[in-house]
Amino acid sequence: MAIYLDHAATSPLRPEVLEAMLPYLTEHTGNPSSLHAAGRRARQGIDEARETLAALIGAAPREIVFTAGGTEADNLALKGVAWAASPRGKHVVISAVEHKAVLNAAAILERSGFEVTTLPVDRYGRVDPADVAEALTDRTTLVSVMAANNEVGTLQPIEEIGALVRAHHARFHVDAVQWAAHLPIDVDAWQADLVSLSAHKLGGPKGVGALFVRRGTQLLPQVQGGSQERQRRAGTENVPGIVGMAAAFASVHAELDQEGDRQRGLAEQLRDGLLAHEGITLTGDPKRRLPNNVSVVVEGVEGGDLVAALDLEGIEVSTGSACTSGSTEPSHVLLAMGIDPHTAHGSLRMTLGRETTAADVARTLDVLTDVLPRLRGAGMPAAVEA
Repeated sequence: MAIYLDHAATSPLRPEVLEAMLPYLTEHTGNPSSLHAAGRRARQGIDEARETLAALIGAAPREIVFTAGGTEADNLALKGVAWAASPRGKHVVISAVEHKAVLNAAAILERSGFEVTTLPVDRYGRVDPADVAEALTDRTTLVSVMAANNEVGTLQPIEEIGALVRAHHARFHVDAVQWAAHLPIDVDAWQADLVSLSAHKLGGPKGVGALFVRRGTQLLPQVQGGSQERQRRAGTENVPGIVGMAAAFASVHAELDQEGDRQRGLAEQLRDGLLAHEGITLTGDPKRRLPNNVSVVVEGVEGGDLVAALDLEGIEVSTGSACTSGSTEPSHVLLAMGIDPHTAHGSLRMTLGRETTAADVARTLDVLTDVLPRLRGAGMPAAVEA
């Protein structure tokens, strides 16, 4: 059986989540906007899921907007708030290491006449709150900084940034897609106005997410149609997915501390084993990082080649974000951290999950010890001049 170490890309559906979803796939199949009994039962499933999710992040149920995933939630947050607030100002602040959903949404705003300030990060991928304070102007309406980086696992000083943005009377958006699988969320402690979430990063189904929208936050819908989600996101709701998302969040929350400690211990073993090899360097903050994330750069190899070699041995890992895995360009996150492009091509990300065992870690290190010398060109003929 393959050893799956790519949970930051997606995680296996939890059995208890599938069990919660099944009735809405086989029995309660009505349209939740319909007034008859089948519709009302579907609506009840959504309402209960909304209450569950809201309670777990410290929100009110009416502040939860269900979407088709984290990417849509990011787009709704950035474009929705920026356009709604444009009469007051057209300045948006983001960090250089955001997910592509935020970066590309900001690029669209920039092409539409908005000013976008991109904050630098340090060598660990961390935003300095002082840079946030310096970037804020009287035209700033929105600041977006992710809670935890999807590639290197670095945690951002969200509470400090949130306090700065709140004092400035701008809106604060946090992409918490990766954070939610491993650490508790308190939207009030963060002083966040918008928080993006996704189900499939924590054992829920793909194709469903949510955006927390603090009451009083003006938002221009990005999907036009019916009046679903309090007229903030049109379209018939994905009832089984929404129910599954709430079940996944509840399941993760119940085991957060215990499972976090277990995965952190395994990740430390994996990290130490990797760093024992010459030419492998940890990326991201060595302490303030997601408990399951081990990200490194490997000198002398292409990350894609290493992923392929490990895959042949039944070890499934990635070079970074799954959303950019088809690109030949080095990671924008690593470049923003000051890693040179040549070195960045050797990026490798291993992210552990609920089913990862100590035996999996040991096997992974054994396989890497075997394949790394081969990939670094052992026994390859020297180049000759044509």
